[in-house]
Amino acid sequence: MPTKLRPSVVRVDRQTKKKTIEHRYIKSTPEKELFEVLNKEFTTPKVKQKIRNELVRRGIKIVYVKKEVS
Repeated sequence: MPTKLRPSVVRVDRQTKKKTIEHRYIKSTPEKELFEVLNKEFTTPKVKQKIRNELVRRGIKIVYVKKEVS
């Protein structure tokens, strides 16, 4: 089963009452969004490792840069 970045969401159309399930798989997430989530302060280590694994699978090299303190 594919790795998920966030839980699945059930969306309900208010007019027709039809339900659609939206799955948030990590493989369909753009690189920019993956890097934003990876750099957030409150992202859990488990999710960070999932993102690192996905970036390696895509062949993207991660370069670590220290933050400059003002």
